[in-house]
Amino acid sequence: MTQMLLNALLLALRAIRRNLMRSFLTVLGVVIGVAAVITMVTLGNGATRMVADQISSLGSNLLILRPGQQLGPGRDSAGAPSFKLADVEAVQTQVPSLRAVAPVVGSKVTLVAGNQNWQSQVNGTNNAYFTAGNWQIAAGRQFEEDEESAGKAVCIIGATTKKQLFGNTSPIGNEIRVKNFTCQVIGLLQAKGQGAMGQDQDDIVLMPILTAQRRLTGSTDVSTLMLSMRDGIASDPVMEQIRKLMRERRKLSENMDDNFSVMDTKQIAEALSGTIRTMTGLLGAVAAVSLLVGGIGIMNIMLVSVTERTREIGVRLAIGALEHEVLLQFLIEAVVLSALGGLVGIVLALVVCLGLTALMHMPFLFSPGINLLAFVFSGAIGIVFGYMPARRAASLDPIVALRFE
Repeated sequence: MTQMLLNALLLALRAIRRNLMRSFLTVLGVVIGVAAVITMVTLGNGATRMVADQISSLGSNLLILRPGQQLGPGRDSAGAPSFKLADVEAVQTQVPSLRAVAPVVGSKVTLVAGNQNWQSQVNGTNNAYFTAGNWQIAAGRQFEEDEESAGKAVCIIGATTKKQLFGNTSPIGNEIRVKNFTCQVIGLLQAKGQGAMGQDQDDIVLMPILTAQRRLTGSTDVSTLMLSMRDGIASDPVMEQIRKLMRERRKLSENMDDNFSVMDTKQIAEALSGTIRTMTGLLGAVAAVSLLVGGIGIMNIMLVSVTERTREIGVRLAIGALEHEVLLQFLIEAVVLSALGGLVGIVLALVVCLGLTALMHMPFLFSPGINLLAFVFSGAIGIVFGYMPARRAASLDPIVALRFE
């Protein structure tokens, strides 16, 4: 049996080698199909990982509390009252599951340092912001207690802001002009890179919240609370506790809707990842259609091959070849064609994925499972679409086949 399979394989390779160009064009559909499926799945996996990493970079076990019911761009905050520092203190003292509560207020402001200027996001906050947002100090220091309580004009800047204003020189101890006042740089944040929504997280300036309220916004409002939960704490009970506290402080009756929103960044990551996985599956299914097109091409060319080699088939049958041996020969030829197409498709997909992931700055996640599945599926395509031509070749009448011109 092994010898018969080996002979059939050698005959198949010889037949493919006789018509290399035709064989290449035949398997092109399989090559494109396999490459497209693997590329879609690999890029989808990379995008899912990138979104998860970017969301996790926002903070550890992070909840975000904001006025209004809708979160994100265009959120419905019209008419919803902002928070006050008293709300921050209430959350801090009455929700024990939180390890850090960071109030945030800020705006986009043009900064000036020497003869350089740059527009950046300026946030007023406190030292809890570094814990909640997973920020590390690359140089300098955090705010001191007296700087926070007195609202002194000191600031900590991000890597992008530092690059735009100070280039390669150290910003520590230098001053930058923020709107209509001067602020001394006391720290530099460690770079984080791009955020989940495409924003540059390093294009930022932090200062004590009292400083920002007095000199930037001119009010005591707090626009956002960043809340970091302790490790091992489930988010749903904590979110419900915060919701009840805020409803009480905002004097909302039972029949009134919340005029604030609590968002769990882990839930956002899961929702975005689920959406990406769904889109990846749909695109992969569409790409898999070209595999069927490739299978039809293989069946078509195998039928042509049977017609061209009718006399050869007749001779083999006349000298004693059995029908199942002829069927096996043509079936193996079809499987070899589709399997070669699958191998070329895998190599092509890996090259394309390496290039695209580097271009799109996303992780390249090699998936042995999808590569193996695509190769097995390409071989199955050869069996399915090669069987009918092989069956036709095996069922030829030797006498009729020998007379064929």
